[in-house]
Amino acid sequence: MPLGSIRPSPLVEQATEHLREQITQGEWPVGTRLPGENALAKTLGVGRSTVREALRALAGAGLVQARQGSGVYVIATEPAEDWPARLRRAAVTDVYEVRAIVEIQAARLAAQRRTEEDVAALEAALAARVRASDGDDAAFVAADIDLHAAVVAAARNPVLSDLFAEFAPVLREGLIDLVEMLSLRERDPNTGHDAHAALVAAIRDGEADAAGAILQDELDRTLARLHELRP
Repeated sequence: MPLGSIRPSPLVEQATEHLREQITQGEWPVGTRLPGENALAKTLGVGRSTVREALRALAGAGLVQARQGSGVYVIATEPAEDWPARLRRAAVTDVYEVRAIVEIQAARLAAQRRTEEDVAALEAALAARVRASDGDDAAFVAADIDLHAAVVAAARNPVLSDLFAEFAPVLREGLIDLVEMLSLRERDPNTGHDAHAALVAAIRDGEADAAGAILQDELDRTLARLHELRP
């Protein structure tokens, strides 16, 4: 497939996609040295800086590799699977086990580091979870995850917050299935309220061990139910 000129915006994304197609469709096999930046820029009708950014994106996807003093070479014809894609493919129980490791420690840190603003956010999220008990299962699960996200945010560690944000979509799907299949909210529309209220109180009062223990018990219970659904 010959390279063609591309529209002016967004340049980097378009250049990346054109080059990616050349590689994945076999126009440039593994081991091939790509044309230089000047040649690629002329062919694509963009500047060298755009080509440079596109090559950087392809390197991040595991398709090419720059070799000092030699050029840029194709090292794979299929992009490496990124973290969000791997999470989407993973079993929800596997994701939940990792979530527990992350979030229990986050709860302990939150109890040690929380600010007045964090406590206010936790109490607001707890109240929103109560209000969501009048809604459908998806709205309730979303409010539940928002509360847990507020716990992680109170740990004051941006890496933990980013990890939890990556888990959230998979968790939402698994928890909606859990709530629906076990009819948990038919018996108790605001299921788990006491445990969540106790968790917020422990963090507010600076009780790290209690916060970790409360959350571990809650997550262990949920994980056991998920294993029942998806052995």
